Amino acid sequence: MFLKRFVVGPLINRVFHPEAEGLENIPRTGGAILASNHLSFADSVFLPVALDRQVYFLAKSEYFTGQGIVGRATAAFFKGINQIPMDRSGGNKSAKSLGQAAQTLRDGKLLGIYPEGTRSPDGRLYRSKIGVARLAIQTGVPVIPVAMINTEKVQPTGHKLPRRTSTDGRRIAPVRTVIGKPLDFSQYAGRESEHSAQRIVADQIIQAIQDLSGQEYVDVYASTVKAAMEKQRVADAKAAVAEILENAKSRTQASVDSAKASVESAREKIQPGLDSARERIQPGLDRVEEKLNEARARVEEGVKSAQYRRSGNPDSSNETSDGGTE
Repeated sequence: MFLKRFVVGPLINRVFHPEAEGLENIPRTGGAILASNHLSFADSVFLPVALDRQVYFLAKSEYFTGQGIVGRATAAFFKGINQIPMDRSGGNKSAKSLGQAAQTLRDGKLLGIYPEGTRSPDGRLYRSKIGVARLAIQTGVPVIPVAMINTEKVQPTGHKLPRRTSTDGRRIAPVRTVIGKPLDFSQYAGRESEHSAQRIVADQIIQAIQDLSGQEYVDVYASTVKAAMEKQRVADAKAAVAEILENAKSRTQASVDSAKASVESAREKIQPGLDSARERIQPGLDRVEEKLNEARARVEEGVKSAQYRRSGNPDSSNETSDGGTE
């Protein structure tokens, strides 16, 4: 309440001039569920700023388990503004989170909840989870439908802070908080564990929200669409990488082919010169080879002659010696 009254509230009102309709539908005391569409992180800021009473929100548990300086600061902020961790994994953990929310309502507080379970991925309104219905039936408190309008423009997904102008410089239309008349589901008392009753109540709540927001309704869960979009995003990323690699391969092959063509072109250009030079020097080469052959022949003949002289007349020398003795 301190943040809302003296810090965030005055800042939001001065900078963004948000509008609110149907404030008379908020009870002055007692527990009630504020069931809102969910277009942006800013929904959890603009909605409580619009009301005089304090609002407690169910927020995904990941906001409370961050690591590092930013993670711890985020966790401290959400605890400071009385957000209730909501484990969305199902089973006992989700039941425990809903138990905390039910106690908040029994304590006479306002509980803000997003029936879709997550932010809309494309601005449309998606099928309600049954948790809000179970809480409404179990606690017997009224459900007040709320439509947040233009928050996805003020703070689109991925933007850390709200903004006043769009990327093209135009002023964004003011955020509007439209609050509908309370819905009473007391006729389903004692049936909070019946899936059929939960589904009926959840559908009526989301219908009331659509009547206020004017959004296109899609009868599937937003989480299913997000998962499909993420899968498609990964597939697109893989396809883009494959295309980049293929383009790189094509460019490399083109460079190799160009280099080969350049070498072949250079060969074709110098080949006539090489042939002409070969023709000019061939006679000289032939003459050199002929002279080498002749020199080789003379050398070989000289060697043979020397060998012959060295071993050719040993008998005649002996005969002369012997005759002289005789």
